[in-house]
Amino acid sequence: MTSFESGSKVVVSRSSAGSLQATNAASWNGYENFRWGVENMWITFSNLSRLVGLVVLFASMAHTVELPPAEQLQERIGLPARTVLVYEPHLSVGDKHVAIEYVGYRAVDVMALVFGKDWRSQAETIEFRALDGFVSHINISRFTKENAFIVFARKDNFAFTIDNIAQNQTNVPLGPYYLIWDNISNPALLAEGSQNWPYQVKEVKLVTLSDEALFPVGLDDRFHEGVELAKTYCLKCHKVNGFGGEKFEGNLSEIAKGYAEAEFTRLVLAPSSVRSYTTMPALPNRLSQTERQRIAKALFDYLNELPILR
Repeated sequence: MTSFESGSKVVVSRSSAGSLQATNAASWNGYENFRWGVENMWITFSNLSRLVGLVVLFASMAHTVELPPAEQLQERIGLPARTVLVYEPHLSVGDKHVAIEYVGYRAVDVMALVFGKDWRSQAETIEFRALDGFVSHINISRFTKENAFIVFARKDNFAFTIDNIAQNQTNVPLGPYYLIWDNISNPALLAEGSQNWPYQVKEVKLVTLSDEALFPVGLDDRFHEGVELAKTYCLKCHKVNGFGGEKFEGNLSEIAKGYAEAEFTRLVLAPSSVRSYTTMPALPNRLSQTERQRIAKALFDYLNELPILR
């Protein structure tokens, strides 16, 4: 979720949870009569030259669904909402875990509803797209091994919001939907922090991805690690050669080339020390300082070596 803002201050505005639900309801009603699981191609690009950098390649047709409001989802899924207690990674610091109980549905049940019972065989990855442009890609196999839930409220009836400590944000709306994981029954998930916990989820899509734009022909094999690190820490918010999130404009590879290594490293390790207004999270503090510096250097070397595709 690492974020670089180039030029001027970036301000992300969010409407209230109620407005989000009302907007979602209106858009859902526009195609309510269509069959759930309708199959759509969902590829957008600004001009034909973008085809060179298009990284989302489909082995089969991609399926995109805008999730309906919670009351309509409950009616269609035909199951009672359940509660799940988790350690909230956005609030937990170090070994001090904050437990919150949410209300929602098993992710596998929602996926079966919107994509069909054979959804696991239709693609390799689920893309979760948020209202603010954040994009999370999670391998389908994880949903068969671990317990994930798509939630829409807190059990205690407190506001469905969060203080995102790592991004210097307070009272951030979580709706329409929030993907969470049972990290109490499976403590191994605690090490991931909030990495695979996208909130403000409005759409889900089945995709089969390629690394063509992130690792073009001719790039030295030693930069394979840089690709994986960029996916983990950068490309949920940023794009590189057409791949990634849409929270911030610009090609991260091009932006990174404008930084000296020392400045880039400081921005990655302690972003608020460079820009006090930034919502960019630092590399996780659960990693050793040596490992954090190694990751920063690997990202810098990779992004500076990567050709810019236009």
